[in-house]
Amino acid sequence: MAAMRLLTVSEDGSFVQKRFAKDSIPLYAILSHRWSIHEDDEITFKEITEGIYDKRKPGYQKLQFCSAQAKVDGLHYIWVDTCCINQSDQNELSVAIYSMFRWYQKAVKCYVFLADVLTDSFSEHAWESAFRSSEWFARGWTLQELLAPEIVEFYSRDGVRLGNKSSLERQIAEITDIPIEALRGKSLSRFASEKIFGWAERRQTKKAEDKAYCLLGVFDVSMLLDYGEGENMAFSRLYREIENRIPGELSFLSTMCT
Repeated sequence: MAAMRLLTVSEDGSFVQKRFAKDSIPLYAILSHRWSIHEDDEITFKEITEGIYDKRKPGYQKLQFCSAQAKVDGLHYIWVDTCCINQSDQNELSVAIYSMFRWYQKAVKCYVFLADVLTDSFSEHAWESAFRSSEWFARGWTLQELLAPEIVEFYSRDGVRLGNKSSLERQIAEITDIPIEALRGKSLSRFASEKIFGWAERRQTKKAEDKAYCLLGVFDVSMLLDYGEGENMAFSRLYREIENRIPGELSFLSTMCT
């Protein structure tokens, strides 16, 4: 696992970054969320580095939620993609995307923050309709963030725990078409590539190439990132990498490339 930056809360209550070598990473919680439509609403890497950020931003609410829940769970560090990766550094971004599946896999807990699910006006379990229609399920990156961690907990925007990957596995399987066996941690190598592509087929990403790049960890392959190459070329390269790793997939992947 690559070195990573984590967030912690300093004595004055501000968020600070700490970088850890791959062999000294402490226990941490990790956040899964949908970025705001306006990226300026998120707390950025630069803002954390400079120690200047707007606490009125929706992104700050996510940081507060994640750190508070981690504290309840006895964890002092959290990882949040918006402010733990220097996305202006192409090399660092590439390493982060290669490493992200394992970062989620090694997290003690993954907290899913569902910004479009509110419970304060619902009776018990009446939130399920909003849960099923949450835009979080349509994200490309959601696939690895759902499958990689052992413990995934779901929270509404108002911080109410809705359940976890185990207690909600029936609903999640129905929403995503991901088999319950995969949600329970069965090795992804036991599933045909065609099936896994089916789980990802209708997912959306802001950058076209990320539709392919978000599957690197799922298939346990790596390749150079080239934003600007377009979705088709990114998938063609991904198919070749999968075929190199899993001989015999060529017949299926050749039909995907045409």
